[in-house]
Amino acid sequence: MSTQKHWTIAAAADALAKGEVSSRELTDQHIKAIEDNRILNAFITESFDVARERADASDARRAKGDVAGPMDGVPIAMKDLFCTEGVRTTAASHILENFVPRYESTVSGKLRDAGSVMLGKANLDEFAMGSANITSYFGSVKNPWTPKGANADLVPGGSSGGSVAAVSGGLAIAATGTDTGGSIRQPASFTGLVGMKPTYGRCSRWGVVAFASSLDQAGPIAHTVEDAAIMFEAMAGYDPKDSTSLDMPVPDCRAAVAAGAGGDAKGLRVGIPKEYTLDGMPADIQKLWDQGVTWLKDMGAEIKDVSLPHTKYALPTYYIVAPAEASSNLARYDGVRYGLRVPGGSLDEMYELTRAEGFGDEVQRRIMIGTYVLSAGYYDAYYVKAQQVRTLIANDFKSVFNDVDVVLTPTAPSAAFAKGEKMDDPIAMYLNDVFTVPASLAGLPAMSVPGGLDANGLPLGLQLISGVCQEETLFRAAAALEHAAGFTAKAGDAS
Repeated sequence: MSTQKHWTIAAAADALAKGEVSSRELTDQHIKAIEDNRILNAFITESFDVARERADASDARRAKGDVAGPMDGVPIAMKDLFCTEGVRTTAASHILENFVPRYESTVSGKLRDAGSVMLGKANLDEFAMGSANITSYFGSVKNPWTPKGANADLVPGGSSGGSVAAVSGGLAIAATGTDTGGSIRQPASFTGLVGMKPTYGRCSRWGVVAFASSLDQAGPIAHTVEDAAIMFEAMAGYDPKDSTSLDMPVPDCRAAVAAGAGGDAKGLRVGIPKEYTLDGMPADIQKLWDQGVTWLKDMGAEIKDVSLPHTKYALPTYYIVAPAEASSNLARYDGVRYGLRVPGGSLDEMYELTRAEGFGDEVQRRIMIGTYVLSAGYYDAYYVKAQQVRTLIANDFKSVFNDVDVVLTPTAPSAAFAKGEKMDDPIAMYLNDVFTVPASLAGLPAMSVPGGLDANGLPLGLQLISGVCQEETLFRAAAALEHAAGFTAKAGDAS
C-alpha cells in the first residue's frame, strides 16, 4: 500500500479501482495521521468506528463491482455544522456540546450515499462565526503551515479551520466546509488548498446548523480543482426539504475541469475589478494578483477592467445582515428542548443563564448586534437599508457578467497570521472577509485557488467569481489558473 501523506480524491479513486489500496487501508492510514497530529486540534469528534465500518462496506461493494462513484471509499472530514445521525454535532459551542442528532443532513447524507468515509467532525469557529478558528469552545485550531525560519503558531483561517487543517495536514483527503462570508475560501487560501462556494441554493442547507440563512452555503475543500469538482457533484442537487434549494440539474464540472486543465483559457473573458485594490495591500498579494492576470492572458483569456462600485459597502452590509439572521436563528437555543440548560429561579432567568454560559463572546457579540439592528426604531435604518445595498451589490455583479465570464481577485488581504495577532480587535478580524463577502451577498459561486507563496513561505490564494449557476465556467477558469500556477507546495515541506 502507498503511504503517501497527501492523497487526492482522483488518485485515491484510481488506486482503489486498480486494487493498489483498499478503503480500509486508506482509512487506517488517515486515522493514524489524526492520532499522530492531535496538536492541530482539527477534529472535535472522531468517528473512527463509523469510518472503519463505512470503509469495509466500500471494499465489499467494490469486490462486487458495485462502486458508488469516485468518492466511494475516500476518507473525508465533515465540518461540525452538518448534523450526522448518531454522531455528536456541536457547532463548536458549549450550548450544543452533547447534542447527538437523530437525523442526517442532506449534504452529509449525499456524501455517505456516494460511499465516502467520515473520519470525524472537524473543528470550526463557534456557530461558524469567525475568520481564524479561535472562537471554538473546544479550543483553537493550529495551521499545519509555519513561516519560513520561524516557529510561530498560525491560525488556519475560519470558520472552516478544522476542515482545512485536516486536509492540508494530511489527516483527510478532502473535507466539507460552509461559507457564509468566506468561511471556505479564506481558510483554503491560508492553507494552500482549493475551496469552493457554490451558487446559493446548489447544496441543501437542510440539517446544517444555521448561522445566516440567506448566506450559508456548503461546499468542498480539497487539494485540487478536479477534487473540488468531484466532491461538489456529490454534494449538490435539489432537496425538497430546503425551500431555497435550486431545482435544476447538477452540471458536469469534471468535464469543465478537463477543458481548462491543459492551460486553455481561450474565449474566457476575465474581469479585474478596480475596487479590490486596497490601500496598504501587502506587496505579495498585489504581485500574485498581477501574476494571475498575466497567466490567464497568456493562456488566451481576454482581460477587461471592470467596476463593482458598491463593493466598499459589502463588509458593513454583511455585518448587519448576517448578525440579524444569526440573532433570529440562535433564538432557538434557550435550554428548553435540547442543548445546555442552566437552571434559574424563573423561565426568563433560565434563558439568560443558559445563553450566557452556552454562547462564547463572539457569538454573544453578533447576537447583540443582530438584535439591535432588528429592534423597533432601527430596523428600517439598518436592516432594510442593508438589504437594499445588498441588492445594489448583486446588480453590480449582474451588470459585470454581461461583459465577462469570471472575475479575478485576491482571496484574502493577507497570508495566515499568528494566533493572538488580531484577537483583541474584532474589526481587524472582520476585515479578513473583505474580498470574499461580496460574492456571498450576491449568492454567486466563487473559488479560491492556491497561487503561490509569500516572502515567509506561506500560501496565498486567488479568487475566481462567476455568474449565478455558472459553476462550469468557474471550474474551467480555475483549472486553467491552477495549471498556470503549478502550485505543489505542502505544509511541512520546509521542515
